[in-house]
Amino acid sequence: MSKYYFELAFKPNNHYELFLDLLESITTDAIEENDGVLIVRSEDELEDLKFGIEEFAKALNTECEILYEKKENIDWIREYQKSVKSVEIGNFFVRPSWEDKKEGKIDIIIDPALSFGSGHHETTSSCIEAIDEFVKPEQTVLDVGTGSGILAIAASKKGCLVDICDTDEVCIIDTKSNFELNSVSFNDSWVGSTNKTTKKYDVVIANIVADVLVMIANDLKKCLNDNGILIISGILDKHTNKVLNKFKDLTQLKLIHKNEWVTIVFENKKES
Repeated sequence: MSKYYFELAFKPNNHYELFLDLLESITTDAIEENDGVLIVRSEDELEDLKFGIEEFAKALNTECEILYEKKENIDWIREYQKSVKSVEIGNFFVRPSWEDKKEGKIDIIIDPALSFGSGHHETTSSCIEAIDEFVKPEQTVLDVGTGSGILAIAASKKGCLVDICDTDEVCIIDTKSNFELNSVSFNDSWVGSTNKTTKKYDVVIANIVADVLVMIANDLKKCLNDNGILIISGILDKHTNKVLNKFKDLTQLKLIHKNEWVTIVFENKKES
């Protein structure tokens, strides 16, 4: 990336469409339209284009405000990285790869990507709280709608045998790379939801949205072992009762409320 770029912005008093047509015919650079202002940016100098616009305005007998500047390129990736901070959640420390780990904490590295889940959102952090409190080593875990894989990685870091699924194949790909980044592994993965497995698990985690949780409630419960733990999230507080009603045959262990978001922990309690 060049250290500098050039920006030509101009605002014709009339004949706007003619100026736009001219730009589109003589430049391959991206053109921005902003409230009557036409803007062209390029790493190459735009002096010739500026001269052409001035001459075109004269020919049309049109006044045209023109601003031409040389600007410093900002490394947007570096600036973005500065804005993404680590977060401590119970015994876990979630961080981007460019920050150092914290001694005495379970380390999770998640670099923000297209998929959801970096530890900062209330639903993600409260699910990690629930994993910290309720998930035990060597349990079998299914992460439904895995997203970035952060919850599955948290369970894996606690020594669990983890399966993951998501309806978005991109999320599965992201999760695989995030597992590698964290030097842990998962057992099985598939594109889809719980209806694609006949396995039962000690723990099922689903951080999705309320409507989907309601829709797949029976499938989620079918995946639970006797006395298994179900952690669900992505629930706006106004939808809490609707969700609770679908899972009323399970024993509620905990409800975590963060701002407008709710995470609920259930047990598939069976009498001995």
